[in-house]
Amino acid sequence: MSMNERKLKILQAIIRDFVDTAEPVGSRTLSKKYNLGVSPATIRNEMSDLEDMGFLTHPHTSAGRVPSEKAYRLYVNELMNKKDLSDDQKNAIAHELYDNVTELDQTIEHAAHILSKITSLTAFAMTPNEELETIKFIQFLPVDENTVVLMIVSENGKVQNNAVRINFEYDEEMLRILSKSMTYDYKGKTFSEALTGDIITSFKSDIEAMNGLTSSLMPNFMKTLEKMLDANLYMDGLMNIFNIPEYNDLDRAKMFMELINKKEDFKKKLISRDDGMIITIGTENKDEDMNDVSLITATYRVDGKLVGKLGVIGPTRMRYDNVTSVIDFITDNLSKTFKLTGGDGQDDDEPDDKY
Repeated sequence: MSMNERKLKILQAIIRDFVDTAEPVGSRTLSKKYNLGVSPATIRNEMSDLEDMGFLTHPHTSAGRVPSEKAYRLYVNELMNKKDLSDDQKNAIAHELYDNVTELDQTIEHAAHILSKITSLTAFAMTPNEELETIKFIQFLPVDENTVVLMIVSENGKVQNNAVRINFEYDEEMLRILSKSMTYDYKGKTFSEALTGDIITSFKSDIEAMNGLTSSLMPNFMKTLEKMLDANLYMDGLMNIFNIPEYNDLDRAKMFMELINKKEDFKKKLISRDDGMIITIGTENKDEDMNDVSLITATYRVDGKLVGKLGVIGPTRMRYDNVTSVIDFITDNLSKTFKLTGGDGQDDDEPDDKY
């Protein structure tokens, strides 16, 4: 049995209607709502063929059909036309991103919020691969006689502050010298390289009074670097699932929340995915706990080399065309926001989208 143009047209209409209504689709509905150019009887026959071919399923309680994972995959690969965002939408997204450019982490977190707000799905964003980030400068700031703030700033704007309690008399000049010395030693080094260095030994040439201060601060310097190495995962729109019909089933909603709340496990799943726009639908996800959802991820670039991820997770009944268009626009503007690539927001060796 072949997939001819008429079957494709009917299948596309079924997917569109089911995504919009979350209700099984019948032949009468298709005949009334869509100009398919054939009779309801012909539509019924074609729907029966599509079911036999594995593109539709037939809920027991309904005369209508719903798309299968196989149908969504065909739609994403061959039938989907990405929706071009309106100028108003583009301007609103760009305006929100550019107006919130402070630290890299805060901007990425805000990007997840924008994505969730527009798609009404649970969105996420990860900061770049920290193992490749390099240190820009290190600074110690006085707070009071027993407290110093250690600040580490990466070349890409990531900032980590750590308040350190010390039992050693110091003055601001000592902190200034120590900050300058550490910046000299570690500027341009990756976090991993800095962690493997013999930090205290590198300060043997410092004045004797500073050695005590150094010994108090260095363990905290190590801990702060480790925090910066831990990729940040920002989630937004977790409560959106309760507005999605699929999650009216409380058991299903609970499973979804458990999946999302295991942040370390979810983070590993995201890290393992390829670059580019990747869409996995239902059982295409390797993990059994994700066999009931669709996951869309895309990558953005920092200085053309450091890669972070942005995307959504939700039911397989998803507006793939709209969601992918929004993700494309946000990731492209993230790159432009941080002047990451050239003028077009994409490197020459940017991987192709692999839906």
